[in-house]
Amino acid sequence: MATTLLVVDDDDEIRELLCDYLSDAGYQVLAAANGDEMRQHLAAHPVRLVVLDVMLPGEDGLSLCRQLQAQPGLAVIMLSAKGSAFDRIIGLEVGADDYLGKPFEPRELIARIKAVLRRPQRLEAQVPETATQVQAFAGFSLDPVKRVLTCPDGEALSLPRSDYRVLCELLEANNRVVSRDHLTRSAFGRDHLPDDRSVDMCVSRLRQYLRKAPGAAAQILTIRNEGYLLSLERNGAGA
Repeated sequence: MATTLLVVDDDDEIRELLCDYLSDAGYQVLAAANGDEMRQHLAAHPVRLVVLDVMLPGEDGLSLCRQLQAQPGLAVIMLSAKGSAFDRIIGLEVGADDYLGKPFEPRELIARIKAVLRRPQRLEAQVPETATQVQAFAGFSLDPVKRVLTCPDGEALSLPRSDYRVLCELLEANNRVVSRDHLTRSAFGRDHLPDDRSVDMCVSRLRQYLRKAPGAAAQILTIRNEGYLLSLERNGAGA
């Protein structure tokens, strides 16, 4: 069965050209002009990857990309006429698996799609063994199947896949420093880039969640020039 892709672009000509090219490459391709149409397709079809334009009417691509992080196994490649390093970094920070500036060579898009679709297999091989079981720490519990973090007050938080993987790595490190390079490879399946703040954004969100621990029993510490360390009080570490 052909892999299903979803192209989201409000430019009718570009959307049609992309659909034709991807179909010729052997993919099953769906098309949407905005966020509403995108969500309708995602609800009705098993989409593996979304090719998402940044500049869209109404909800822009960055906002939609953030929403897509809640869907496990769904990859995103963002397209934008803004091809600067800053714009690329912003796209990656909101959770995109890759970012391609316009205009681009269609063969490069195909190559990037193939590379991104191969990542889940590599990422699964990198998931710590302990991440296959529910983990308890400092009053929290982490469900690896649903990627849900249950807080000490009972609130259940659905984690984006990147946040979940970063948290798993920090827990697995057991009070040791984990480098940004390692966290980037684990969470995003790619090398850390200069000025890349994707992992920093994951850590920022995780810190907000961990503030729910009584007495700051769980904290993510920044270790200058090294990376991050998850500090847990011994009497709140759980098992």
